[in-house]
Amino acid sequence: MVPVRVLVADDHELVRRGIQSLLAPRPEWEICGEAKDGVEAVEMTKRLRPDLILLDITMPRLNGLEAARIIHREAPEVRILILSQHDPRQMAENAMRVGAQGYVSKSDIAANLLSSMKACIQED
Repeated sequence: MVPVRVLVADDHELVRRGIQSLLAPRPEWEICGEAKDGVEAVEMTKRLRPDLILLDITMPRLNGLEAARIIHREAPEVRILILSQHDPRQMAENAMRVGAQGYVSKSDIAANLLSSMKACIQED
């Protein structure tokens, strides 16, 4: 089985390390890169062409919603899962509006990240 290539974009190293720890023992997922801000996320998407991006909303230089809008326009085949600590009802709606396939509250990452990632990848 070919692993799903994942780009993790979050300005907090602790969050990136936590996601890496969650995915490392699972051979179906491969972290192909890490971005610290929205500009890096857009640039790395163009260069690495991941299958899925885990994209924080609140990041320096370019927020995640704007990065998602650009990524969706320039690489529509790349799936986007928004991560945020903000109000889930409002942010989930905003995430879908910019082309993301899903949303996970950071407080629910341990419980919901893997199932949300699978749902994003399986969505047509």
